[in-house]
Amino acid sequence: MSEIAKIQRNFQITLPAPIRKQANVQVGDLVEVEVCEDGVLLRPVTTVDRKQAWFWSKPWQAEEKKVESDLKKGRVKVSNNIDKFLDELDK
Repeated sequence: MSEIAKIQRNFQITLPAPIRKQANVQVGDLVEVEVCEDGVLLRPVTTVDRKQAWFWSKPWQAEEKKVESDLKKGRVKVSNNIDKFLDELDK
């Protein structure tokens, strides 16, 4: 899909409604701007709050995948008693 947009004062561009809807962008969203062979590419960017960034780090996500694998394979233990749980950890 292509649409025509006009470069306004201060080099601002209003994205046409069909493009906004298809790209699922809202007022205040960030976009990455890149000059490429065919022109200018706008790519929506998702940011992560700094307080949450640790969760999305590669090492943490690798460990999350291991946990998911263990859960799927049933390699988990469930305990309803904290003392029994701690005893199991010591074994």
